[in-house]
Amino acid sequence: MTAAHRNTARRVNIITMGCAKNLVDSERLARMFREAGIDVVFDADGFSGGDVVINTCGFIGDAKEESIEMILNAAASKEAGGIGRIFVMGCLSERYRSELPSEIPEVDAWFGKFDWPGIVKAISPGLEQHVHPWERVLSKAPHSAFIKIAEGCNRYCAYCAIPLITGRYRSRAPEEILEEVRSLAASGTKDFNIIAQDLSDYGRDIAEGRRSLLAQLIEDMSAIPGVEMIRLHYAYPADFPYDILPVMAANPKVCRYLDIALQHISDPVLENMRRHIDGKATRELLARIRREVPGIHIRTTLMTGFPGEGPEQFRELCDFVREQLFERMGAFAYCEEDDTFAARNLEDSIPDEVKQSRLDEIMAIQQEISLELNRKKIGSVMRAIIDGETDEYYLGRTEFDSPEVDPGVLIAKSRVLKPGDIVNVRITDAEAYDLYAELDE
Repeated sequence: MTAAHRNTARRVNIITMGCAKNLVDSERLARMFREAGIDVVFDADGFSGGDVVINTCGFIGDAKEESIEMILNAAASKEAGGIGRIFVMGCLSERYRSELPSEIPEVDAWFGKFDWPGIVKAISPGLEQHVHPWERVLSKAPHSAFIKIAEGCNRYCAYCAIPLITGRYRSRAPEEILEEVRSLAASGTKDFNIIAQDLSDYGRDIAEGRRSLLAQLIEDMSAIPGVEMIRLHYAYPADFPYDILPVMAANPKVCRYLDIALQHISDPVLENMRRHIDGKATRELLARIRREVPGIHIRTTLMTGFPGEGPEQFRELCDFVREQLFERMGAFAYCEEDDTFAARNLEDSIPDEVKQSRLDEIMAIQQEISLELNRKKIGSVMRAIIDGETDEYYLGRTEFDSPEVDPGVLIAKSRVLKPGDIVNVRITDAEAYDLYAELDE
């Protein structure tokens, strides 16, 4: 053991790359460290002593590169004596565990997507853990949390490596999820963001008749004292659980917000993507969602440059965006992933510059749409939860704003508020990705 490690062994910095699902795992790991008497920080901006755990992302090329860069930065800091040991976990580590150790020997131990509790044993050998598997140390403001209700995915879309990393779909038991929410709500969490790789499949692997349990879970969750806002992330369009829509429409604690990745609208591209749905069914789904939940804000993700997307198919996608007027939309250019169906069976023939040009064009269209929709909100009153503040504004989010991925509302200061307060605000001005408001008192 080095001198640097002897001085800093009781402190661990957990750095999380990628999505909110990874963040939940990092927060669970932090709770285990706290049980072991180890101080935990979440500092992705630097290496300031102690051991370091890097929770990696392996979803797309850019995310993998960012994870590798973070590991290499940590290795350089270790070489300089700035930190102790390096432990790597998560999706990238799970997928490339046979190759990475020889390429980056500075890492002390590699763990995957599911065996990461072993990191605690590596740092504190012989310690008996006495924490529930869902207990966590929230890495951000305690009034808001992500709740992961399942692991894995059964869809096997042509471009996606997630099933290769996480395996088949596995729902958490409803009772365990509700116990987690009760514990967080009792500690002051009000804003709950429900996540899974595929919300639409929740419960079908554990329920009789392979029916979705999502609607009942959300109803039961909303009845827990202290729960104020519930948002749904990452529904799948095929086999959508329509019984969630009446819950969203009638229950004031369930936000009129749905994150549902559509990827494309052109039938040939959707078929190549193996999305199990066509353009007509996609439009019917969106129409029914908007009809049954008036005022809903839909967030979607689209992809440009997938094999089979010629100029005609891309124009169809642009027209679809103009037609649907999505309140929230992200997009990314296709990047071939090792061992996926697309990598094995479809030629990645569209030049990167064309993919990027299409991505830029579709995001420019969305920016205009976002500005138009935001301007229509001027004068309306919305409920907002406070996240923080600047010198001039409180930083808040409405029911239509998910943490991390969505813009928020800047609220003029007229009285003292604190993070977690929920207030009514009147929208006074709008930009493409931000709203301005004053307290409606």
